[in-house]
Amino acid sequence: MSAGTIENTIRDKVAIVGLGETAYYKRGQAPVSEFRLALEAIIRACDDAGVRPAEIDGIASYSNDRNDSVRVATALGLPELRFSNMFWGGGGGGGSGAIGNAAAAIVAGYATTVIVYRALAQGQFGRFGQTPAMNTISGPIAYTWPYGMSTPAQWIALRTRRFMHEHHVSQDALAAIAMACYHHAQFNPRAIMYGRPLTRAMYDESRWIVEPFHLYDCCMENDGAAAVLLTSSERARDLKQRPAYVMAAAQGSDYRQGAGAENLPDYTTSNFKTLAPRLYAMAGIKPNDVDVAQVYENFTGAVMTSIVEHGFCHPDEVMDFCTFENLTWPSGKLPLNTSGGNLAECYMHGLELIIEAARQIRGTSTCQVKDAEIALVASGPMVAPVSDLLLRR
Repeated sequence: MSAGTIENTIRDKVAIVGLGETAYYKRGQAPVSEFRLALEAIIRACDDAGVRPAEIDGIASYSNDRNDSVRVATALGLPELRFSNMFWGGGGGGGSGAIGNAAAAIVAGYATTVIVYRALAQGQFGRFGQTPAMNTISGPIAYTWPYGMSTPAQWIALRTRRFMHEHHVSQDALAAIAMACYHHAQFNPRAIMYGRPLTRAMYDESRWIVEPFHLYDCCMENDGAAAVLLTSSERARDLKQRPAYVMAAAQGSDYRQGAGAENLPDYTTSNFKTLAPRLYAMAGIKPNDVDVAQVYENFTGAVMTSIVEHGFCHPDEVMDFCTFENLTWPSGKLPLNTSGGNLAECYMHGLELIIEAARQIRGTSTCQVKDAEIALVASGPMVAPVSDLLLRR
């Protein structure tokens, strides 16, 4: 065993065997209920795997998904629900964690076939990032909301700007990330931004949302649902699709990252500094073994710092590493968000990034990285908790 390797892991014991997605709609335009969207995605994941929905005996989700597991189990006609799990916290920090929880349940024998899903229909509920009207205010938000700092774009912009100042990073790095995502979306007919390429001039001329973020630095808002089906590696070999084996999954948070009122001690971190080394140790690999990466982009600044914290470059090397050429398929050093990601494919709280990682391992991506063996997913930078995932062929 090499130094830093963790022996007791879920490595290669579980595989992703089914992928399901609904059509994706602009925020507020889903023609059916959010619950129905969730069921449609789950059924499609089962069809993809060649598994009957009634064979599911475990359910996992994240970000406080509104579609209750018992109601889902009832609608699907499951004979028995043996495992039900929710990853705590809002935002996309739980996407990879929900996959890890599902894998752990299978390894522990709590369930045999677990579905992970995320459904969104904002028009039927509330809009993300919208500040509610309040007569009184208390707690950490009392230090920010009354002064106009009330949305994720604002607090992630402040942390990004600090990182850019400390490490001499210009707008070019953020633009490269946005343009790479849009570039990949042009090959993906499922992408919302398919047929709508992004040029540097368009990026620069787009309106500021909150500096340093232009419009194209910010994720989309979409209605829809996505689902991922997992089972044991032994069973996976007999199903329809090439398995994407779970090498490792990590979740958690760094020291005091939940401190309110902008009081966290490491202000610029994406919150992966403790997770990423643990992830690599469980998988027994190094950053340069990763062939393709899907990094949750709520905003491009958080992608930049996630790339650093996963060991792909040093903070002072961001300008050399985060270029359009390095981040794009087919010849980049680290093809990034090869379906278009949250910026240009759709915003399904990052579960679509896990689906794309599995497609890369299957060999069915619309921007297929040649001989891709290992795919990384980083879920929810600059929130707490966050999570990581490694899949392999």
